[in-house]
Amino acid sequence: MISLIVHAVLGVATTAFVGWRNRRLFAGSWAGRRVTPLEATFYVVGLVSVALGWYCNVRYVDQFGSTASWVHFTESLFANWASSSGAQDYIIANVVLFPLWTIVDGRRRGIVVPWGFFVMSLFTSFAFSMAAYLAVVERQVRYDRAHGSAAPGGTVASPPAPASVPAAGA
Repeated sequence: MISLIVHAVLGVATTAFVGWRNRRLFAGSWAGRRVTPLEATFYVVGLVSVALGWYCNVRYVDQFGSTASWVHFTESLFANWASSSGAQDYIIANVVLFPLWTIVDGRRRGIVVPWGFFVMSLFTSFAFSMAAYLAVVERQVRYDRAHGSAAPGGTVASPPAPASVPAAGA
């Protein structure tokens, strides 16, 4: 049970760290600072995900007691072919693709400490961290529009110019 408490503390700490480092997106009186329905959806999905995950983790620790460990947990992910299929997909997405995506995309968008979302995923949940990243991206886009600025190396989003369509018979 101590490992769950440590993970909870580290999960809150990493989430707070990422939020604090990106505080300009959550503070001030800039136009668009209010939470949008899309952003709220990301928060709700993330919170539900972390709550369900913690429910399962507490039950796992209760069920396996002193046997419960990272090694045992990981081995249990591969208990049969069906769970192995999901586990390998989850591990590749969380450990390889998620950090690549958040670090590269986050830097392009001007998000501070984009690697923090991957670290957060190790202590909260993959879905929570992804939802948090998407909420911050949503906020960053609105922040850039409100300030007429662009992310480093990027441009402010604007609708593409309509393509000219040749007239019939031309």
